[in-house]
Amino acid sequence: MKVLMTADTVGGVWAYALELIAALAPHNVEVILCTMGAPVTAGQRREVAALRNATLYDSAFRLEWMDDPWTDVYRAGDWLLRLEDDLRPDIVHLNCFALGALPWRAPVMVVGHSCVLSWWRAVRGEDAPPTWDRYRYEVTQGLRGADLVLAPSRAMLAALERHYGPLARAGVVYNGVEPAPFAPRAKDPFILSAGRLWDDAKNLRALDAVAPRLDWPVYVAGDTTFGTTGDPSGAEIVPANVLCLGRLGRRHLANWYARAAIYALPARYEPFGLTALEAGLAGCALVLGAIDSLREIWGEAAILVPPDDHVALQEHLNALVADPAARQAWGMRARRRALEYAPSRMALGYLDAYRSLVEGGRRVRATVAAGARDQR
Repeated sequence: MKVLMTADTVGGVWAYALELIAALAPHNVEVILCTMGAPVTAGQRREVAALRNATLYDSAFRLEWMDDPWTDVYRAGDWLLRLEDDLRPDIVHLNCFALGALPWRAPVMVVGHSCVLSWWRAVRGEDAPPTWDRYRYEVTQGLRGADLVLAPSRAMLAALERHYGPLARAGVVYNGVEPAPFAPRAKDPFILSAGRLWDDAKNLRALDAVAPRLDWPVYVAGDTTFGTTGDPSGAEIVPANVLCLGRLGRRHLANWYARAAIYALPARYEPFGLTALEAGLAGCALVLGAIDSLREIWGEAAILVPPDDHVALQEHLNALVADPAARQAWGMRARRRALEYAPSRMALGYLDAYRSLVEGGRRVRATVAAGARDQR
């Protein structure tokens, strides 16, 4: 089977795509990986080269959630349609929304990892302003144009239907991570987190706020500067109390997970990011935001704290610091739970979806396709 798959190079979808492609290799699935968002780095190019079943086609077209992206989105669509004509994939697997409305020949699946409207509601507590109406329209069209919509959690799928309307055919396939690179080791006395410091969804400023009252230091891996993912402001967040590690590659970050006794992510919005999963595999005790998606994924295997309750965050972290037996128990719970999210399980979920699309053939989408063609 041949799959044309899109991925952006500036967020968690990159790690997800690499995990999935590697897990699909034993099933003789060839992936045409088409990247957007920012130029592929030398390290990312090496990561793809290490996959025996992937061929990279890279671009730097702006993504639909970036500032004023629509000319680039249409150019990306034309580029991808030409690739489809030349390479004739069996399936088009889009890890973005708007491009689902294109007149594809092959059956098309859209996977919704996150979206601006659900981010805005979760983080700001209100609907996105009218400046995002164009985004709302384009995403709605893309979802309606897809033959199948998947999400990495039931919470994310529900958010898509809440913000963009009912989906004719949809499902959930949980993400997975290969455990070998994230094996636990002897733990050191520090708390770790990972994410863009300026992203209010990750709520890392809560950690910065409580850090002076914690008995261990807090290290945070991630970008500190706007603009690395398309934000035009270029402003830098300089935290006062946590120790910034900067942006780390996954291999380097794996060493920090292995050493960290506690991983904290008091997120307001996290449809199913991989950092907590990687930390759980490394045997870190997990302190996470008490939100629907993280309850769904972690159940009783993580300590869940209301994102804006700084007192509770401080108390839970200091309680773990003071109790080595509890830390070890929570770390073991997290690892057992994380091992359930195996990449082989993820691959089987996607294989079932691919096969159902191939067997079902191409659904007629004349109205949506014509509208997309006219706009381009």
